[in-house]
Order: sequence, then structure tokens, then C-alpha cells
Amino acid sequence: MNPIISSYKDQVYSVATPVFQGPLDLLLHLIERAELDITKLALAEVTDQFLEHLENLTELAVEEVSAFLLIAAKLLQIKSEALLPRPVVREAGEEDPGEALARQLLEYKRYKKVAESLREYESLGLHTFLRLAPQPKVEVTADLSDLTVYDLADIARAVFTSYDDRPELKSVVTPPPVTIRQKIKLISSMLRNKGRATFRSLLPGSRSRLDIVVTFLAMLELIKRHLVTVQQDNIFGEIELEPTENWTEDEDFELEFGE
Repeated sequence: MNPIISSYKDQVYSVATPVFQGPLDLLLHLIERAELDITKLALAEVTDQFLEHLENLTELAVEEVSAFLLIAAKLLQIKSEALLPRPVVREAGEEDPGEALARQLLEYKRYKKVAESLREYESLGLHTFLRLAPQPKVEVTADLSDLTVYDLADIARAVFTSYDDRPELKSVVTPPPVTIRQKIKLISSMLRNKGRATFRSLLPGSRSRLDIVVTFLAMLELIKRHLVTVQQDNIFGEIELEPTENWTEDEDFELEFGE
């Protein structure tokens, strides 16, 4: 196994080989290969194997192999304590190096598993997006704590059996149609009288979504034919229209958007 030297920057040690990315990756591989749980005892058992792999890193720079040496020193301490006939007595607040390394290795295993999942999502083209808008606040306006199931059943029965006083569909008055040609005539009249107009001034007082959309399409049609120019100084600002030299009021043409 030929080691590959990676970059060393800002004291962040990253030693990459064809198989292992750093000492924790090597240590995790040895434990999983031996089918051991990540414990202080398992770390003691794989110490010799870790040192054997460490011999292959002798050609690396000292800065890059130091992370492996640090883990090797911890493993030697763990193994030596495991060989003692009596357990080591530690001072109050002193952390067990074996338990600390085992906990660090478990965290590394979790991060590695998450990284593999993200890599799989990336290869499958799956992407997720965080919600940027805050969660909507739902205000509770009805207190149903005093109602029973029978009360709710009575309310539902009253709602479902109540008289439907909505007018028939054939009696509903439909709104008057709004066409692009009508809006083009409105723009023509406004420009003829005032020489210029704003988009807001082209909309009626009781404007609807249909009025806004059709007026905007009429403006786009005139822009496309180079009959008017528009200017908007800032985002969501007022749109101002002015006629061009090609302007003619009696021109008739086919509309791209229909009537």
C-alpha cells in the first residue's frame, strides 16, 4: 500500500491513503475487520496491528504523520494499562484515555456513515433544501376542551344537513371579459393624452388579478414590437411607459397571446 501525501494546512492533519483517511479511519477498519465492538478492550487488541500499519507511513512528513503517532501513543497506553494485574487508579476528574478514544471513534463512525449517505444522495442526484421562511404561527381561536364526541357528532350532523342557500351556478353573474386589445387601446389613449403613463395608472380602481395580468401582457406586446419603451428604477418600483418613434395608433397586428 503506497501512501499518498495530502496537503498540510493550518495544523489540520489529513493523511490520505488509497484506503484510509486519517488514523481514526484506520483504527475503525481494524476493529470492524476483527468484528469487535468499539470498547477500550477492542482498542487494546488492535494496537499491534495499528503499529504495523504505521510503519508504512515512515516516508511522510513529520507534520502529516503526527496524527497517527498521537493515536498510536494512546493505544500503547491503553494496552499497557490492560496488561497490568490491577486496574489503574485515577485522580478525581481524570479522564480514562481508553473511554475517551472509544467515544471519539464512535463519533467518527457516525459522521462517516452520514457522509456516505450524503455521497449516495449526491450520486443519485437527490437534493434537499432548507426551509428559509419561519414556521407559520397558528393561533388557537377555538377551545374544544369541553366538547365530547357526541357534541361534535351533533355539530357535524347540523352542518351536513343544513340548507344550502348558495345560488345556482347558472344564476351567478360572470365578470365582463378583459382582452389584450382593450388594454392596448387603453395604453394608446393614455399615451396620446399624456405622452407617458405608468403601469399602475393603467389599472382600474377595483383591479383584479385578471386586469393586472392582461394589462401586463398588453405592455409586453407593445414592447416586443418596439412601439413603447419602459423604465423601472428599482426592484418592485413603478414601471413607466413612453412611446417610441415607431409608435402608430392605427396599426393592427396579430397578437401572440391571443385576444
